[in-house]
Amino acid sequence: MKYLQNILSMVLSLSLIILPLMSAQAAMVGNAELFGSTEISTDRTVLIEALERDSARQQLAALGISQEQAMERINRMTNQEIAQLNQQLADLPAGGDVLGIIVLIFIVFIITDVIGATDIFPFIHPVK
Repeated sequence: MKYLQNILSMVLSLSLIILPLMSAQAAMVGNAELFGSTEISTDRTVLIEALERDSARQQLAALGISQEQAMERINRMTNQEIAQLNQQLADLPAGGDVLGIIVLIFIVFIITDVIGATDIFPFIHPVK
């Protein structure tokens, strides 16, 4: 019993010495940071909802792209690319030119294939 008390007292003594050496950092989080992350997830959601439409699925299928591939690509896109794509979608006329959306996504897919980020289209060879 005395042996366990000695070990416990040593462990507690060491923890009292080591714990103050570790520091915790705290900082204020600004509104821009909070709303920026919310806006990014909203932008991504809007884009995913656009791809879930039947007309968009049919156009993607006609181009040889499955919906899973398109969703995977959207999840890999940077926040800037998502914002740019959503801006272009917002500039489309009301009532929607779904073909324009599909062509835009197709172009993004081709560009990522050319730079070697993905390999969806076998006829495109990445730049080395």
